[in-house]
Amino acid sequence: MADRSLFEQAETRHLESAQPLAARMRPRTLDEFAGQEHFLGEGKLLTRLIQADRLGSVLFYGPPGTGKTTLARLLAGACHAAFRQISAVTSGVKELRAVLQAARDTLASSGQRTLLFVDEIHHFNKSQQDALLPDVEDGVVTLVGATTSNPFFTVNRALVSRSQIFQFEPLEAHQIETILRRALVDEQRGLGEREIHVDDEALQYLARISDGDARRALNALEIGVLSSAGSPVQLTIELAAESVQRKAIRYDADGDDHYDAASALIKSIRGSDPDAGLYWLARMLEAGEEVRFLCRRLVILASEDVGNADPQALSLAVAGLQACEAVGLPECQLTLAQVVTYLACAPKSNACTLAIAEARHDVTQGQLLPVPRHLRDAHYSGAQELGHGAGYQYAHHDPDGVVAQDYLGIDREYYRPVDRGQETQIARRLREIRRVLRAAKEDSVGDGDQLGH
Repeated sequence: MADRSLFEQAETRHLESAQPLAARMRPRTLDEFAGQEHFLGEGKLLTRLIQADRLGSVLFYGPPGTGKTTLARLLAGACHAAFRQISAVTSGVKELRAVLQAARDTLASSGQRTLLFVDEIHHFNKSQQDALLPDVEDGVVTLVGATTSNPFFTVNRALVSRSQIFQFEPLEAHQIETILRRALVDEQRGLGEREIHVDDEALQYLARISDGDARRALNALEIGVLSSAGSPVQLTIELAAESVQRKAIRYDADGDDHYDAASALIKSIRGSDPDAGLYWLARMLEAGEEVRFLCRRLVILASEDVGNADPQALSLAVAGLQACEAVGLPECQLTLAQVVTYLACAPKSNACTLAIAEARHDVTQGQLLPVPRHLRDAHYSGAQELGHGAGYQYAHHDPDGVVAQDYLGIDREYYRPVDRGQETQIARRLREIRRVLRAAKEDSVGDGDQLGH
C-alpha cells in the first residue's frame, strides 16, 4: 500500500511538471485568487453566496485569462461539491446527458451535489441548453457556464433568467505583477528552484503588455526563463520583450468588442477628447475593423453631435468617406485620423438631433396638421379654384428675405441652437426670423394647438 502511495505521488509530480507554468500556478484557494473584487471582494455578492452556502447557477462572462475556469474549480471546493467539466465545443447532447445522469447518481448515493462547469457555453445549441434546464431547476447540478461572449445575446434566455451573471474584468497590471512574483519564488509549482535575477521593469513590462491576461504573462515569463542559457538567469526587459508573442488584439467583429470600441470612439469624440478618439480608432484599425463602418459612424456623428455648431464638420466627414473609399488602407488611416481629430475639437451641438426627434414625435403621436392652403401646390389646372397657393408671399421679394407668413399653422419651436460655435450666430439670426414669423401667427385666425399637447 505504501509503495502504491509513493508511486501515485511520483506520478502526480510527473504530470504536474509537464504542465505549463500558468497551469501549475493556478490558485488553490479563494484567498490566492487575484482580481474580480467587484463581485468576489469582502461583502460582495458571490462571496456572500458562498458564505451562506446558497450558490446557485452562475454564468461567468469575460475575456480569456481572467480566471473563469480557476474560479469554477475553487467554488466546487468551497461548496464541497463534485467538480465535472465539459466543453461546449466538443461535447454533444449525449455526453451532456451522461454527465447529468452521473450527477443524479452521485446525489442519490452520497448526497453530494455536482458543480458542472461548461466552458464556452455559448457554443451549445438550443437543444443542448434546454437539456440542462431540468437538472438546473431541480438542484441536481450547480451550473457554472463560462463564455467570452455576452450571455444576454448568446445563451438561452431560460438559462440566463435562472443564473446569476458575473462579468470578469481584465486583471490590473499590479495584480499580474503579484502573480509573476509569486511564480518566481514558489519552489514547488513555480520557478523558485532556479536562480533568477529579475529587473523590476521587466516584470512591469510583462504585466502591462499582457492586457489583463495572467496566463499570457506567465507563459511569457516561463519562455524567458527556460530559453535563457547559463545561471543565474538575467530577466531583463529586453528578454521579456523577446519572450512575448506578437500582441493579438482581442476583438469580436460581431460582438461586444466591436460595439464597445465603437461606443468608446463616438463618446470620446463627442466629449472633445482627440487623444482618446485616436486610441480607439487605432484599436479598431489594428483589430481589422471595416473602414466603411468607421466612415459611416463619423458621418453620422458630424450631424448628430457637431451639427450647425460647425457645418464644415459634415463636409469633412463626407469627404473623408469618399477619400477612404478611393485610397483604402493603410494610407486612409491618415484621413480617418484627420476626421476624428477635427470632429473631436469642433464645437458641439445636438440641437438638430433633438429638433428632428421632437418633430417626429409630434408627427407620430399628435394630430397630423393639414398643409396650409397658401403653401399647397398651385402648379396644376384647377388649383386656383380650390384656393391653393392663394395669399402666398414669395420670400425673395422682401429686402431681408423673410416675410410675415405662417408655415405650420401652430406655434412650435423645435430647433434651439446652442451658444457654441457657428450656432451662436445662427441663434441670433433665428431670433429675428421668429419675431417676424410669430407676427404672422398672431394675426392668423383660429390658430390653436392641433397636436394635442
